[in-house]
Amino acid sequence: MKILENVALKELTTFKVGGCARYFCAAKNLGEVAEAAAFASKQKRPLFVLGGGSNILVASAGFPGLVMKMDILGMEFVEKIGGKVEVIVGAGENWDDLARLTVEKNLHGLENLSLIPGSVGAAPVQNIGAYGAEAAEAISFVEVFDKRILKVKILNKKACRFSYRDSVFKKPAGKNFIITRVGFLLKKSEKKMPFKTDYPDVQQWLKREKISKLTLSDIRRAIVEIRTKKLPNLAEVGTAGSFFKNPIITNVQFAKLQASFPDLPGVVMGKNKVKVFLAWILDKICELKGFSVGKVGLHEKQPLVVVNYGGATAEEIKSFAEGIAIIVKEKTGLAIEREVEYVG
Repeated sequence: MKILENVALKELTTFKVGGCARYFCAAKNLGEVAEAAAFASKQKRPLFVLGGGSNILVASAGFPGLVMKMDILGMEFVEKIGGKVEVIVGAGENWDDLARLTVEKNLHGLENLSLIPGSVGAAPVQNIGAYGAEAAEAISFVEVFDKRILKVKILNKKACRFSYRDSVFKKPAGKNFIITRVGFLLKKSEKKMPFKTDYPDVQQWLKREKISKLTLSDIRRAIVEIRTKKLPNLAEVGTAGSFFKNPIITNVQFAKLQASFPDLPGVVMGKNKVKVFLAWILDKICELKGFSVGKVGLHEKQPLVVVNYGGATAEEIKSFAEGIAIIVKEKTGLAIEREVEYVG
């Protein structure tokens, strides 16, 4: 495995910004992951694992340690009892390739997560989700390389400590884990599958298409068309997708907000918790859809998405996002959190 020096990261991220990695390598197997971890330790440098580059913002100064591109590939389909199939996937595989293939094989569980950019290894970290589904619902295990003890571990779902856009991999307890493979337990699709179609955009699509017998392919087609229309083309502009998380607040907070904004939508998230839609808040309350400062703005169709229109720096994007958070706080009292990870 080659370890390179001073490698530009800009074109390896979907935001298309950022400086160089002091060291850079690509790991195609567990042995190379171990080699990369040992190198970073010997050099006394931090190690950052790069997947599809879709949920990060790299500083203009770059990253002072080793950036390891996760390139472990492979998909294995294992038949289980009860009409289920466990799909074991290398962390370097493209997420939407996995979603598409499982639909083609008539396996239910990932169809609502179609067209999310990034790699399979990033999915457990963020517990990626969209249109009423989360990766955690389908994940059966996560294989990790522990940098501290230089050994492979298998974490079951409970050990991953999944919650809304969160997991053990974002906490101190998981800082030494490098995700190498992910297992998904999916169910063979049947005539009466409990498809998740509650989101208004999905409902509108189904009504327009007049589909009587819903299939996995229909759900994927709906999600792909909806996302394509609402989200920017990564080939044309820089973006990391949704920059912010949807706030999860208490019932009391939700009632207070609805008193001022009666149309505010929310989804119950367990006992005494409600998820509110930040895109609606940014659009209807803050009137920020399409708002921009210089070369950075909120997307005209989906204000959760921060866009680099070309030539913006990481610091300008960060400052813009902080300004949006201040406006939301002033208008609603909500302290919003970002999904995007700052690197360097």
